[in-house]
Amino acid sequence: MKNILSLLNIDFLLKEDSMKNWRMLFFISILAMISIASGHSADKKIYQIANLNNDLKRVKSEFVENKSQLMFLKLETRIANRLIEIGVGPSKEKPIRLKSKK
Repeated sequence: MKNILSLLNIDFLLKEDSMKNWRMLFFISILAMISIASGHSADKKIYQIANLNNDLKRVKSEFVENKSQLMFLKLETRIANRLIEIGVGPSKEKPIRLKSKK
C-alpha cells in the first residue's frame, strides 16, 4: 500500500536521486512522440495512395472512352460522309496505272 501511495504522490520524481528517472521519462516521452508522428505519416501516405489510385482509375476510364470515340470517328463510312459534306467524293475516273521499264 505504501508503494502505491508513493507512486501516486510521484515520490520517485521528487527524491534527490530522481534525475535518472526524469531522464528515462523524457526519453520515453520522446519515443512516444516519434511513434505517434510515424503513425500519422503512414496514415497520410495511405490516403495519398488511395487518392492517386482513384485518379489513375479516372484517367484510364477517360482513355478508354476517348479511344472508343476515336475508333468510331476513324470508320471509313464516317470519313467518307464527312468528305462528301465538304465536297470531296470518290473519283469517277479509273486510276492511272504506271509501269516502269527495267
